[in-house]
Amino acid sequence: MTQQNTNLKPQDKQQPLDSKPATYCDYVANLPADNVHRIYHDTQYGFAIDDDNELFGRLILEINQAGLSWDIILKKQHNFAKAYDNFDIATVAAYDEAERERLLSDAGIIRNKLKVNAAIYNAQQILKLQAEHGSFKAWLDANHPMEHKAWVKLFKKTFKFTGGEITKEFLMSTGYLPGAHVEGCPIYDKLRHQKL
Repeated sequence: MTQQNTNLKPQDKQQPLDSKPATYCDYVANLPADNVHRIYHDTQYGFAIDDDNELFGRLILEINQAGLSWDIILKKQHNFAKAYDNFDIATVAAYDEAERERLLSDAGIIRNKLKVNAAIYNAQQILKLQAEHGSFKAWLDANHPMEHKAWVKLFKKTFKFTGGEITKEFLMSTGYLPGAHVEGCPIYDKLRHQKL
């Protein structure tokens, strides 16, 4: 698979278009400015995130996308933020069985026990990383740059529900791995000089 083809988010390969775009950048190019994909592409995808809670929120979204369309996740992202206390790491880490049940009965998010349990476990792991490194971002920065395979190994050792694709998309979407945008995309030029 070429680098351009890997840039297309998996769900977009299934979009019913007359001519399928080769990349996510191509896919969003002709979408209206208020389309969830266009907003995500132009303002979030590949942009560095400094706030640990936002990083955690992106990890939750990427985990929940597994096996589903990114379109569904983007349309539910505000529901996720509300359901998971605005992705406050300490709050989610302290969720008890009642909170798990609340999440599993919330139709506004993905009601998958493994994904809910992973969010809580991963929040607890991030608290440990914060205690050791000062922040989740500092831990990511300390391991950057690293090849994709090494990142996957590290994420699998540290977190739950973080296979190769989830890890790749999380790291691409937060600027730690290249490939979110292709040359010629206006956002590529905007991000080229951005420092992590």
